[in-house]
Formats: sequence, C-alpha cells, structure tokens
Amino acid sequence: MARSRDDQPLRHALVIRFRRVGDSVLGVAVCTSLKRTFPGIRVDYVLNAAIAPLYEGHPDIDRVIPFTDDDNRHALRYIARVHRVMRRTRYDIIIDMRATVRTLLFSLFSLHTPFRIGTRKAYSRLLHNYRVADRTDPARDMVQRDLMLLQPLERIANVIYDPCFRLHVPDEERRAYRAYMERCGIDFTRPIVLAAVATRIVGKGWDMERMQAVLRRMIDTYHPQIILNYSGDRERALCLSLYERMGRDAHLFPSIEAATLRDLRALTSLCHFFFGNEGGPRHIAQALDIPAYAIYPPDVSKRLWLPGSSPRFRGISPDDIAPPSPKATRAERFDLLTVDRVWQGVHEMMKQYVAFGRG
Repeated sequence: MARSRDDQPLRHALVIRFRRVGDSVLGVAVCTSLKRTFPGIRVDYVLNAAIAPLYEGHPDIDRVIPFTDDDNRHALRYIARVHRVMRRTRYDIIIDMRATVRTLLFSLFSLHTPFRIGTRKAYSRLLHNYRVADRTDPARDMVQRDLMLLQPLERIANVIYDPCFRLHVPDEERRAYRAYMERCGIDFTRPIVLAAVATRIVGKGWDMERMQAVLRRMIDTYHPQIILNYSGDRERALCLSLYERMGRDAHLFPSIEAATLRDLRALTSLCHFFFGNEGGPRHIAQALDIPAYAIYPPDVSKRLWLPGSSPRFRGISPDDIAPPSPKATRAERFDLLTVDRVWQGVHEMMKQYVAFGRG
C-alpha cells in the first residue's frame, strides 16, 4: 500500500481528463508518475466514453471511468453520474486537469479528499485546496504543464515526474490486426507508413495538393506502403479522392480501416513511420514509439503539442519559418509550409527510420 511521508495510507487517485484523443494520451504521463511515486496506489482515469477503450488494460490505469455523450449533454444526468463515481470510491488524491465548472463537481462531492488539485482558476478557490499555475510558462510543453499538477504532492512524497506517455497493445489484438493487414495486401518485409492526410476539423489540414506532392516524393524515393488513415465519412471521402488523383497508385492503401480507436492503436503499432497532420493519431504514434513527422497548422503550437526532444518525433510549423504576425492571414501562414520544406524534414527522418525499403 502506498503511504505518505507521515505513514498515512494512500489508496486511490482520480485523474480527470475528458477531452479528445491527444489530450488524454498526453495525460497518461500523470497516471504513470502517480504510480511511480506511490507504488500500490490505484489510479482511475475519467474520460469521454468514445476514447475510453484506448486505455483498457493500461498498466498505469486501474479503472477507466467513461462519460457518454448523454452524460455530458444533460446537466442533471451528469451531476448524478459524478455523484455516483465519488460515492463509490474514497479518493486520497484528485487531479483535475481541466478545472472547469463541470469538473469541479468531482471535488464538491469529495471534500474529504486531502489533495484536491487543479489548474488555477479564479472560480476554483473554494473547491480545490491546491491550485497550480501550470499555464503561465510558455516554454513548457503540454506534458510538462500536466505534470506540474503533481507539485502539491511534494508535501508528502518525493514526486517522480515521468514525462513518458505510453499506450499498450495486447498481443492478441496486434496479431489479429496484422493478419487483417496481410489479407489486405500489406507486406511486412517492406516499410509501412501511416499517413494522416485528412483532419476531423475542417481547415486544420495541410493543402491536399501539397500533401499529394510529398506522398509522391515519398513513393519515388522509398517505395513504402502508405496506409491512408481516416475517421468518419468526410475524412474517408478526402482519402479516396486523393487516391484517385494519384492514379490509384499501388503503394497506397485507402481501404485498411481502423473502425475503432483500439484498431487504430494496433494499426499504428504495426507501422514503421507516421506522416501527416497533427492530431490524435500522431499522439498515438508517439505513445507507441513510432517515429513521426507532423504538420502543424498556424493556430496549433508545435512547442506545446510536440512534447519532449526526441529526434524520433518531429514536425514543422509556420512559426519555424517566420514569427507570427498580425498582418499575415491564416492562409498566408499556412502557405509558408511548402512542399520542399515539408519534404526536407520527412526525407531526413525516413533516411534514418525506413531506409531499409529504399530501392
């Protein structure tokens, strides 16, 4: 049983994340750090139900607590759901990574919890007894900001801040998805690239003609098998359109479907390289230690959303080329990411990580 410095038992910690895939993947570092700091503690992770399956069986997460769209949409239902969660388990630590009016309810229903920690907000004073100013340092990436929420625990322990965020794929799921990929024509003796050419949010993705030009250079230079990743009908249509414009090139695989996030997790783990738009799939790639090169739109900070300094995970942002200017439009900023600039970064990485398939 985990204990504090004064020998008090610490049995349960609750980490509240919700949000999208990328946010939740990066938040795993908090769960891992809690496990390493307090051996034997049980860590529960609050997430939106759509992304919860991604964390089933994770060694640093003992229980995933999913909230459905209906839970989140209806106020009374949401309040009742939070109340049931907090009545079920007596938590010693609450880490509220969002500190919204809604997430404060977890602390309201658990005022006996000695550590109710959250991002510093003006309205959280009465319910969070430890409020951390984790958003003030622009030099910190998102994982570093998340880990700052553990600082109040230094009162009772030597906190181990572990910036690693990992996902785990059960062997049976990986074997099953590999067999599916082989049935779809994938040859595992050749390099496999997962390409996120479309985005969930309209306007977030890089220009498709430029994306097509980079994929063409990739094919001509390294001859990889490129799986076009998509989620939903809109992204699927964009991928199929790209496939048609590229003459149904045999190097492209637009029909290997990851119907669930667990499928996407298995698929990503079986690829050698990730390329494409910044988003949840890129975070999954990094969490699985798959080398990745991402394209960041003008309104998404690479410094914030590309955590760590590993050469295995790189990207390009308009900020790398010219500092933000109020005179430049979003489109003008995005135009700074030319085919040559993106290809230079992709080419450098592929030489190192997938060159075995060259020629």
